Amino acid sequence: MEDGLIAELRLPSPVVEIGDDRLRAAGVRVLLKRDDLIHPEVPGNKWRKLKYNVATARELGFETLLTFGGAYSNHIRATAAVGAYCGFRTIGVIRGEEHLPLNSSLQYAVSRGMRLMYIDRTTYRAKTTDVVIEALHEEFGDFYLIPEGGSNADAVRGCAELAAELDASVDVVFCAVGTGGTLAGVAAGLRTDQVVIGVPVLKGGAFLEGDIVGLQGQVYGERTGSWRLECDYHFGGYAKRTGELGEFIDDFEGRHGLRLDWVYEAKMMYALFDQVARNAFPRGTTVVALISGSGQVPEI
Repeated sequence: MEDGLIAELRLPSPVVEIGDDRLRAAGVRVLLKRDDLIHPEVPGNKWRKLKYNVATARELGFETLLTFGGAYSNHIRATAAVGAYCGFRTIGVIRGEEHLPLNSSLQYAVSRGMRLMYIDRTTYRAKTTDVVIEALHEEFGDFYLIPEGGSNADAVRGCAELAAELDASVDVVFCAVGTGGTLAGVAAGLRTDQVVIGVPVLKGGAFLEGDIVGLQGQVYGERTGSWRLECDYHFGGYAKRTGELGEFIDDFEGRHGLRLDWVYEAKMMYALFDQVARNAFPRGTTVVALISGSGQVPEI
C-alpha cells in the first residue's frame, strides 16, 4: 500500500501566483505553494514531516507508530493515514477527555485503524518525560515515537526538500509556525540570501526560536539559514481568532477563491499582507507563502 501512497502524492506541489491590487501597488509578487494539495489524506507539511520518520521506523524494525495531539489535530489524522498506507499500527495519545460521539477528525483516525488513548491535560504537558513515556510502553509495548506535530530531526530533513521545489527567483518564504519543524527545514534548504519569515500561531511564540534552533542543531549542528519570527499575529493565541481575522479570511476568499485555514494559514497570510502594507519588502520582491491546510479545529 505504501507504493500506492507514493504514486498518489502530488510532488512537487503546485505554485500559483495571486493577483491583488495591494500587491501590485507595492511592487511585490506573492506565490502560493499549495502543499495542501499533496495528498487528500496526508496534506501539506504532514507528508514532508512523516516521510523520513516512517523510513526510520521501518529501518529500526518497529511495527507501531505512537504520537500525540489534540482532539482536532491534523497530525493525528495524517499519522493514522500514513500508518494505514505503510502497514504500521498507530496509536494516538489525545489531550483531554473522551467525548462521544467522536468528532470527524478522531472518527477518521479510528477508521484508518488508529487506537486512541486519552490523558488529562496535566499529564499531557509532561508527555515528553521518561515517566509518561515509560507508562505508555507498559500500556502498548514497543513503538516508534513521533512527537506532537511531527517535528523532529527526520521532519526537518523532509521539510528541507521543499526548497528544491522553489524557483531561484524567490526572495522570501512565509510560513505559519506551530512546533517549528517546517521552518527549521525550509530555512536550512534555502540559499542564505533567501529569507524565511515564520508566523507563530500561538501567543508568546518567541520561545519557538530556541526550539527551531534546537531542531536545526539536531540535523546540522547549529542554527542555519536566514530566518526570523514575527510574533504579533497570533490573534489571541492558538486556535483563537478575532472578527478582524474573520473579515480578512472572507475578503481573501472573495478575491482569490481560497478559504484560508484560520488556525494557521490565515494568520500567516494576514502577516504577509500587513508586512507588505508596512513597506517591509522592496519593490520587485517575490514572496512564497506556504499553504499547508494544517488546521482541523472546528468552526465556532
